[in-house]
Order: sequence, then structure tokens, then C-alpha cells
Amino acid sequence: MTYTYKTHGTCSRQIEIELDGDTVRSVRFIGGCTGNTQGLSRLVEGMKADEVVRRLRGIQCRAGTSCPDQLARALECARVKR
Repeated sequence: MTYTYKTHGTCSRQIEIELDGDTVRSVRFIGGCTGNTQGLSRLVEGMKADEVVRRLRGIQCRAGTSCPDQLARALECARVKR
């Protein structure tokens, strides 16, 4: 399943997530700090979505959120859509 999430309060504008069941297959950030978002994407590949949410939810950078937090929120939304 592929899911697209429009981010809020971050430099990145959008996150594209590919899930295989409850496993994160790939993550692609549109916009944002390239090195950080690429690194984050590679770190979560192969992880269970619940574990990614548990580790990243609530991390703050600006405006009360961050790219990791937005990824966690995107995964929460993607689980609801299944």
C-alpha cells in the first residue's frame, strides 16, 4: 500500500510511504533537509510501523513538530486508511 501525507509545520511538504502490511518498505520526503530526511527514511525501512511511531512521535524541531514526528503522524493516518 502506498500512502501520501501532506505535512504540517515542517520544511518538508509531503511524505510518500510504502507499507507492506505493517512493515515500512520505503519513505520519501518531498522538501526538507535532504540529508536528514534521507537518513531518517533509510533508518525506518524494514521496521514495523508501530515501532516507528513509538520512537518518533513527539520529537520537536519547530512549531511543535518535526519531520520525524510528521512521519509518525503519517503512519498513524495510513493505518487508519487500511
